[in-house]
Amino acid sequence: MTPFSEIRARAEARKGGAAALASLLGTKPDNAAVAGVPDDRVLAAIAQRIFAAGFVWSVIESKWPGFEEAFLGFEPKRLLFQPDDFWHDLASDARIVRNPQNIRAVRDNAAFVARVSEEHGGFGRFLSRWPADDQIGLMAYLARNGSRLGGNTGPFLLRSLGWDAFILWSDVVAALRDAGLDIARNPTSKKDLSRIQAQFNDWAAETGLPRLHISRILALSIGANNPVEELRTRAARRNVR
Repeated sequence: MTPFSEIRARAEARKGGAAALASLLGTKPDNAAVAGVPDDRVLAAIAQRIFAAGFVWSVIESKWPGFEEAFLGFEPKRLLFQPDDFWHDLASDARIVRNPQNIRAVRDNAAFVARVSEEHGGFGRFLSRWPADDQIGLMAYLARNGSRLGGNTGPFLLRSLGWDAFILWSDVVAALRDAGLDIARNPTSKKDLSRIQAQFNDWAAETGLPRLHISRILALSIGANNPVEELRTRAARRNVR
């Protein structure tokens, strides 16, 4: 494997120096702090990520106050008490993006959040206790037990809640392959995902960096060399830490 110091040096050179690169990495995540995120904010974040998937984020952002009203502040237990008519009517509610599948996913995920919260004393507490070196396992858990939380939606959710997550953008995968990791161009097999997790863990131990920062450095070390200000704007639009 290419030493991570070389990958970081390449990213720094592409972005105009160490300070410019550092400005693109974001704040250091704190998995322990996720324990304090209340269930309604967890469900709200889940809904944001589901509705934003494959959609224009600015539209979701502009309509979000309406989402909060329509979904009763995303209080899981309150939503679970609502009759079928409540959910049926949301499909024609102009306050939100009227996607029936995503609306059903919010209902299903309200039950998911409530169940996990009951078992662990809060969904945020459950996330905070999950081992930082097993993101792949957590992604599989979310995809298996939640609704529409597969693919990169899970890592986006984790990152938006402040959990230290890497995201397998195409540039991140390209950088991993370029560094010598034997994985497919579209790594979805358990074998490839395990190799990716192990490599992130090795680099985290080697550098002391959070996996979020490692992920961003990888992405910035290869592919299209977009201007720093453009990248900052994109990150702000996606509302991802």
